[in-house]
Amino acid sequence: MRYLFQRNAILAIVVISSWTSLRAQSYLKAGFDKMEYMEFLRLHGGIYDGMGQNKLPEVRSSKLIYRSAVTGLDNRWDLWKTDDHVFMINLRGTTTNPVGWLENFYAAMAPATGELKLTRDYTFKYKLAENPRAAVHIGFLIGMAFLARDIVPKIDSCYKSGARDFIIAGHSQGGALSYLLTSYLYQLRQENLLPKDIRFKTYSSASPKAGNSYYAYEYENMVAGGWGYNVVNAADWVPETPFSVQVLGDFNTTNPFTNIDTIMKKQKLITRLALRHAYKRLRKPSEKTQRNYERYLGNFAGKQVLKTLPDYEAPVYTTSSNYVRIGPTVILLPDEAYYKIYPDSGKNVFMHHLLDSYYFLAAKYPH
Repeated sequence: MRYLFQRNAILAIVVISSWTSLRAQSYLKAGFDKMEYMEFLRLHGGIYDGMGQNKLPEVRSSKLIYRSAVTGLDNRWDLWKTDDHVFMINLRGTTTNPVGWLENFYAAMAPATGELKLTRDYTFKYKLAENPRAAVHIGFLIGMAFLARDIVPKIDSCYKSGARDFIIAGHSQGGALSYLLTSYLYQLRQENLLPKDIRFKTYSSASPKAGNSYYAYEYENMVAGGWGYNVVNAADWVPETPFSVQVLGDFNTTNPFTNIDTIMKKQKLITRLALRHAYKRLRKPSEKTQRNYERYLGNFAGKQVLKTLPDYEAPVYTTSSNYVRIGPTVILLPDEAYYKIYPDSGKNVFMHHLLDSYYFLAAKYPH
């Protein structure tokens, strides 16, 4: 009897240990995985409710766990479980709804750390970077904030059921949201508001630019080692937006322009006058453009946001519009075969931006 009891006890310990090991096992691997990315594109097509984005092969093995309501500025997300035990947070891009386009055009920059009052009962506190000069696209920040309120509890629920691996992915506007959401979730993990053993991997597909260089540096450092990718079709114009304006204030503190007056004073009179004239001609246009950027894509667009979010309170914008490309980048280079199917077009400006063109190039990607 004692032997039987001991044998059963040992068996129970082995079973429990195996189950615990299975729960803790990580299925996500570092590095760009084109099959992983293509699976995302297939899943992503269905989130647009038949708006012409779902021309890709039918999803067979992955299972849709949850689809959110539309929230914020026409934002939505899906939660999928793939057949390899990975959960995918799938962020929708821009639809035909003008409110979603307003999110794109509300392109003033806000500090990457702060808080936003979005509704009467929701103030979003966030920290996306350590550097106080880091700044992000305010429209995308609003979109991410509304989604995060719904996403974080779902991650917690999945974790309690044994999930440890999550892919964060989005296309177009969803790609921009994926940067900010990744930064936010990493910060929650660092503050022990999410478990330390959760692993995130991010695919930002066809994404517009979402922040300045100071934000980009920290994001790229955060996902270094193969945990975040920016996937770009080289023929797509959307990743080239928003317009970027660089002024002197965007440079690092140590730079040759801070003491330019001291340098010019050492020159001869004629040279000094010529340098001052040239310097002003170079500096003033960019500063004027930056002020206009903030006036129209900040203050004016912010007033339009109030029509959808009447209790929203705009932050003090950052005096910067130095948008840069973010993240380790996978370039999908079009070739002759691609242009035969997807030729440049003055009528369809999204020819190179939609899911099927990205899917075509991803399938040919060599790695």
